[in-house]
Amino acid sequence: MSWLKEVIGTEKAIISMLHLQALPGDPHYDKGQGMQLVIKKAMEDLEALQEGGVDAIMFSNEYSLPYLTDVKTETVAAMARVIGELQPFIKVPYGVNVLWDPKASLDLAAATDAKFIREIFTGVYASDFGLWNTNCGEVVRHQYEIGAENVKLLFNIVPEAAKYLADRDIEQIAKSTVFNCRPDALCVSGLTAGSATDISILEKVKKVVPDTVVLANTGCRKDTIKDILNIADGAVVATTFKYDGKFENQVDIHRVKEFMSIVKNSR
Repeated sequence: MSWLKEVIGTEKAIISMLHLQALPGDPHYDKGQGMQLVIKKAMEDLEALQEGGVDAIMFSNEYSLPYLTDVKTETVAAMARVIGELQPFIKVPYGVNVLWDPKASLDLAAATDAKFIREIFTGVYASDFGLWNTNCGEVVRHQYEIGAENVKLLFNIVPEAAKYLADRDIEQIAKSTVFNCRPDALCVSGLTAGSATDISILEKVKKVVPDTVVLANTGCRKDTIKDILNIADGAVVATTFKYDGKFENQVDIHRVKEFMSIVKNSR
């Protein structure tokens, strides 16, 4: 039995993203409507996701485009406010993801009692955001310093919009990451948010690290999720839950219910 059962309450868990609107300091922040708009839309999405039956939720600053790898204080502060205001209404386990800064994600998790974070913890990449480096040892030490050692770490090992600088295949990356860094889960992604995760890559990763939780991280749809869950231990889902399946839109409860019905029937 994996930690998913203990922390989220089920195996083959569906963790839904809750994408926060642009925040103070972000280029596309709506200064006129301010934080009240961010909170209002987050509450609407929270209600739709929970009533739709997802197993867990992960809050992220998805509309903070273009992303930083050293996130500003105002972003973490704004996310903490949103989660704090929503907290009385949250009925499922939740995590956080401050794109793309693992230390900031841990700080937010510690402040909001989040159960897990998803980040880029390992590797060096050529990315849309420039040369992208990491320091997993430093991040994990920070985790223990702030008392967040029980927060589960979901390692994205196929970062979106980035490529490993070294020529390493996915099996090597998965095996060495598990050996050196002891992740709680490995997340396998497509090229961008909403892009399908390659099932053959999922199979390769799960085969070489059978005792580690492996999650499909992007692009899961109602017509693919059953096959994905035959291989993966669960999935992180976002775009397919939105009106018309578009990244920019809010959550459509009917799409959530339809998707989760398929998941629950296959479990």
